[in-house]
Amino acid sequence: MRKLLIVGQCDFDYQRIRHITTKSYEIEVHRAGSLDDALQSALDRQFDLILINRLLDTDRSEGMAVLHELESNPATENTPAMIISDYQETQDAAVAAGAKRGFGKASLDTPETFELLSVFLTD
Repeated sequence: MRKLLIVGQCDFDYQRIRHITTKSYEIEVHRAGSLDDALQSALDRQFDLILINRLLDTDRSEGMAVLHELESNPATENTPAMIISDYQETQDAAVAAGAKRGFGKASLDTPETFELLSVFLTD
């Protein structure tokens, strides 16, 4: 079974993302609230995809900091990650930093987003 880690989402958005992804994919969903939680989760188990909020809900820190930590750690550098943001410049910066092209919450349940997710969440 594929594994998805959702990082930094508020309860409402986490539940929304979880509902949409589990309805479409046979996956196990995990949640992390902070940079430290995300890194520890990624070290504890292998994820097929990590979705990182642009701003973490718990402390409003930048999701890019989580991405940089994951990309700079030899144990997690090959784990695919996406930034969740509606801002094109954030998506461009994330891709330049090693992320896969992500999506925004406004386009969560669009065919384009399912195409992006299916690469990592289907067999």
